[in-house]
Amino acid sequence: MEKRLQLVVFDLDERLYALRLAAVRRVVRAAEVTPLPGAPAIVTGVVDLAGEVIPVVSLRRRLGFVERETDPADHWIIARTAVRAVGIEVDSVREVIEIAAEEVCPPENVLPGLDRLEGIVTLTDGMILVHDLETFLSLEEERALAASLATPRQERA
Repeated sequence: MEKRLQLVVFDLDERLYALRLAAVRRVVRAAEVTPLPGAPAIVTGVVDLAGEVIPVVSLRRRLGFVERETDPADHWIIARTAVRAVGIEVDSVREVIEIAAEEVCPPENVLPGLDRLEGIVTLTDGMILVHDLETFLSLEEERALAASLATPRQERA
């Protein structure tokens, strides 16, 4: 039986990216974040989502893109890593696609050192970079984020 992958495809700066659907909890409209002192540079802050404090990370910062103000039409993909839930800033979410697992090209086949990618998918309308949430934050960034989140609220203010 052919192994199939379901991917949530999203836009960021007119480029296509994806995450495994299994990691995605939901998609919400972007909102104002509360800064989180001591957090890694790619963390824009935290939000309270139904009583859960969620760090929001910037894929733009991770990829070295020019930053811009959050637009009211922007979204966050709320996803789950092995350690925590995170919000990922995206321009828009396009669709969920299902593809054969063998359609995903391992990133090292394209260029060594693409360790934050799970793979690359080529479709008729373009290429999609599939991100690996488990490697999105480096070990050092994960430790800094955990320490920042552990700081009592009154000390953060």
